[in-house]
Amino acid sequence: MKRLRLNRLLLWLRNTRIGFLALLLVLLWAKTLFGYFFDFSLGLNDPLQYTLLILNPLGTGIILLSLGLYPKHARRGYLLGIIVYILSTLLLLANVLYYREFTDFLTVTTILGVSKVSQGLGASSLSMVKPHDIIYVLDIVLVALTYLGYGIWNIWRYIHNQPLKWPHFGLSLDTSRMPFHLPQAVTVFGVAFFALLTATSEMNRPQLLTRTFDRNYIVKYLGLAPFTIYDAAKTAQNNQVRAQADSANLDPVLQYTRSHYAAPNASYYGAAKGKNVIIIHLESFQQFLIGQKIDGQEVTPFLNSLIKEKDTLSFNNFFHQVGLGKTSDAENMLETSTFGIANGSLFSSLGTENTFEGAPAILKQRAGYTSAVFHGGSASFWNRDNVYKSLGYDNYFSGNFYNHDEKAATEYGIKDKLMLAETPKYLEHLQQPFYTKIITTSNHNPFYITQADSDFPDAGTDDATINGYFKTAHYLDEALREFFDYLKTSGLEKNSLVMLYGDHFGISNDRNTTLAPLLGKDPSKWTAFDNAQLQRVPLIFHMPGLKGGINNTYGGEIDVLPTLLHLLGISSKRYVQFGTDLLSSQHDDVVAFRNHNFVTPKYTVLGSKVYDNTTGKLVTMTPTLQAVITKDQKSVDTRLSLSDDVANRNLLRFYVPLGFKPVNPGQYDYNQSLSKVLSIEHSLGSKSTSLYSKNNDQSTTNLYQTDAPELADDTQPITDFPEKVQAQTDSSASESESSSSETVDIRTKQIK
Repeated sequence: MKRLRLNRLLLWLRNTRIGFLALLLVLLWAKTLFGYFFDFSLGLNDPLQYTLLILNPLGTGIILLSLGLYPKHARRGYLLGIIVYILSTLLLLANVLYYREFTDFLTVTTILGVSKVSQGLGASSLSMVKPHDIIYVLDIVLVALTYLGYGIWNIWRYIHNQPLKWPHFGLSLDTSRMPFHLPQAVTVFGVAFFALLTATSEMNRPQLLTRTFDRNYIVKYLGLAPFTIYDAAKTAQNNQVRAQADSANLDPVLQYTRSHYAAPNASYYGAAKGKNVIIIHLESFQQFLIGQKIDGQEVTPFLNSLIKEKDTLSFNNFFHQVGLGKTSDAENMLETSTFGIANGSLFSSLGTENTFEGAPAILKQRAGYTSAVFHGGSASFWNRDNVYKSLGYDNYFSGNFYNHDEKAATEYGIKDKLMLAETPKYLEHLQQPFYTKIITTSNHNPFYITQADSDFPDAGTDDATINGYFKTAHYLDEALREFFDYLKTSGLEKNSLVMLYGDHFGISNDRNTTLAPLLGKDPSKWTAFDNAQLQRVPLIFHMPGLKGGINNTYGGEIDVLPTLLHLLGISSKRYVQFGTDLLSSQHDDVVAFRNHNFVTPKYTVLGSKVYDNTTGKLVTMTPTLQAVITKDQKSVDTRLSLSDDVANRNLLRFYVPLGFKPVNPGQYDYNQSLSKVLSIEHSLGSKSTSLYSKNNDQSTTNLYQTDAPELADDTQPITDFPEKVQAQTDSSASESESSSSETVDIRTKQIK
């Protein structure tokens, strides 16, 4: 009986059109899953994500292959199904090859820019092919060979005047008329199945398509074909907006930013001129953590002591201003003093193609700075590997440059103590002055840290997220102490301005009532005003000789870049920036949130409600106060609208500030960051200004002291370069050997 059923199934697959298309669906589903698990690294974290990943090729596959049911003529239906199948396979294989080189998926922009793809892959295209790739094309090759054989056979039959047959490699074409509603029914079923997967994905990862912070997530939840279609739609939308823009659209922007400019504070202007800049990005770090205690123990003892030093300037009314882009929005404001966009991540949606006036490019062109980012996570997260090029970053040391195993990993990178401990082996080879950004990740939701990493006491709430938040924040604080100790012992501190800032909230509003008792608040009296006040994040500047203190000025992340430029003695007036210098007497202290709410030193405005900052109570509106609020609201709306125009229309392509050269992203290759840095250091010889060179070609990494448990047995020295990076650098050195009689051994830095 079982054998009879199997024979019937095989006959159905072989001799009916819908059976043939079903066979193609199964083959495409199997190949896609093979790619998911063997060639892509999609970061599956729970059973639901595994389930969605396994099912997502089916929804789109049913919809696309159902097209083969619509033609009335059987041959056209079979042919259409085969074409869809081959194109889907080619899309899968192309992404597999591209992912191996760039750890990212092909976008429509990349596909259309064939020359860029070719340049990126270069002569190494064939080297990316692996033996198991035959699985992706084996069935197609067999079909093609069979058709070719039948074609030759038919030619022979034609020559010998024998009847011809359409080559079908054993298939009996189903020439019967397709039931009228069957094609529509199959398509509708596919759409319903895909909609169910999308809805489930949205529940597991809210704002999946609106935030688009990492292409990995869209592929993981929805699949390759939906990602490609979604990316095509976004690309078309962006291109249409851009195509309609011209230089006239920039006029109101320039008029606003020039009139909005705040002249620098003479006491601080140029205070850090010529100094290195080390920016430490404090992930999900809110201001209330500083000074907070749990069971009598300080959550952040190091930061508490740092802000009390006479050389430290900190701001206690500094707010994050991120939208859906969260971390990427914070970085964008930090680097460009423009806001993130309203409907997603600017980095992910527009960052590859947009023109920027970024801090790395400004500092390089105005003051000769070398620039680099250090981040222990995926290079492509938030599209950083492309956006950093557009900003003008010289180097990007992402997760591939760090030694770590699964025990050292977090969901978004590696543990902060390990990442910060490894960073000096790259930092010490940068030419000074340098502009660097170090991105921490341990203090990120779900805020988990092992007992071996931190024995900080539990906060005692019934919310594991809040309890974990204090533990991971304490761990980050300890990591910062170790890094600052290195800066002092290595000598970098005396020649550097260190800036620390929190990127966005860590505890969401729906958890704030649980958090309230720890902050000395009554949960029953918690209001939207309290939620808004918790959006404060740290902003701290530290440099020997800096005039320190706690500054009460109201400001936000949009204000960081003009403040930093003025500290370095560089005027921000010529650039398109929507923030103002926090230290200037002309600073605009109306802090705009991405949703058009705002905070001022006196009032917090949340929609139609206005709260008094002193009392936290709703105010009684008077005509005079209404006029003030209306004026401030208009300023906020104008600022956000003009910034959106700059981003969505890519208006900076029409404006080149005096002395500024637009960035060419194509000149950067972050895979070669280490070899490039070492090559520059070597070629400069005695003129090299790197810390390594200034230390008589002796490394300072041995000065770094950490209590990270993973390094207790010294099984993986933090001074070693990862094998992959070592191989890339050795290869680069070998390629350049023919043009130079001297090469550099990166292990010993000895000239050969």
